Amino acid sequence: MSASIRTIGVIGTGVIGSSWTALFLAHGLNVIVSDPAPGAKDRLDSYLRKEWPAVEKAGLAPGASVENYQFVDKMDDYLDKVDFVQENAPERLDFKLNLISNIDARTRHDVVIASSSSGIPSSQFVTGCKKNPARVLIGHPFNPPHLVPLVEVVPHPSTDAKYTSVAMKFYSSLNKNPVLVRQECPGFIANRLQAALCNEAYSLVNQGIISAEDLDSTVTSGLGLRWATTGPFMTNVLAGGGGSEGFPHFLKHLGPASQVWAKDMNAHAFQFDSEGLSRLEQSVEVWLSKVDTAEVEAQRDEFIMHAIRLKAKTI
Repeated sequence: MSASIRTIGVIGTGVIGSSWTALFLAHGLNVIVSDPAPGAKDRLDSYLRKEWPAVEKAGLAPGASVENYQFVDKMDDYLDKVDFVQENAPERLDFKLNLISNIDARTRHDVVIASSSSGIPSSQFVTGCKKNPARVLIGHPFNPPHLVPLVEVVPHPSTDAKYTSVAMKFYSSLNKNPVLVRQECPGFIANRLQAALCNEAYSLVNQGIISAEDLDSTVTSGLGLRWATTGPFMTNVLAGGGGSEGFPHFLKHLGPASQVWAKDMNAHAFQFDSEGLSRLEQSVEVWLSKVDTAEVEAQRDEFIMHAIRLKAKTI
């Protein structure tokens, strides 16, 4: 843990902000939290109590405590005390413009301001910062942040490299896997990949080719298992026989066929109209009538923890 980062300011306590809070607490950090929404304090407390057993299983730093946070009504009065800011406000550009400029004005000059924004590049909401916009960047987690290691660190064109380095090192100290996105793009990386897969999934279900339940099984019992250890590129290398010739061989072998598939996917791309959405919702509802989503969530989190521990031992 960076010795200079001990107190974290968490702004916004939705699912992402609450999960970040759990992670910071698990690593023995002091957390100052704020959210103006009615009932936010009680919801955060309930969330932390519910998730803390899972956090404990993942491992706690010395002195870590679920009690080690302060919920404040007005973060402005505390911004000069924090060493790092994790902003989790609604995904609205006008809101972030005002919020980030205020955080910039009230924090110390060298404090990194990281936004959990899932798609809006920071260059779009940093324009109101007068003190030091060079320390603003994206620190986008994958849900839930207290369990899933990925954090996309996305600097804007004027972000100073030293602040990017601070963010990368800080997230690494939390046992996260930060990846540096070298150029801003809408949606960043993980959400763009997810959107591409989901759009094709929606199309296949909408066409009646497969049910929503069986589509998910296709991913979880096939693609997902492989991708947990090898991403698309390495998967292709291994599929091509491995070694330096694996990737070229794969491209030559399946490349032409994949172009045919791509044309068909483009021709049948899912349209977000009322008819298409209704068909999707019906297929999902049939599945949901048979499952308890709270139980699914708990099973997912348990599996993620086991998978992370196993991956650490074997890879």
